[in-house]
Amino acid sequence: MPDMNNISITDILELPVQERIRLVELIWDSVAAVPEVLKISPELKAELEVRLAEFETNPEAGFSWDQVKTHLKDGSWRTA
Repeated sequence: MPDMNNISITDILELPVQERIRLVELIWDSVAAVPEVLKISPELKAELEVRLAEFETNPEAGFSWDQVKTHLKDGSWRTA
């Protein structure tokens, strides 16, 4: 892998896929190591809390992951 202090986008795109995947993993791990710096807006936090409360009230509402995948694959949720 090239010297990471001097790597360009071109250098990254020339890496084999496995090395690019590893690079992404390393970057993701470095971001996940400091979750406190990833701030969410008060509006988003409120919306997430509402959705969590709705789920906890009725966990059977909605769709299973398998149903979601099926709808996404067959395009049946597309509105346009």
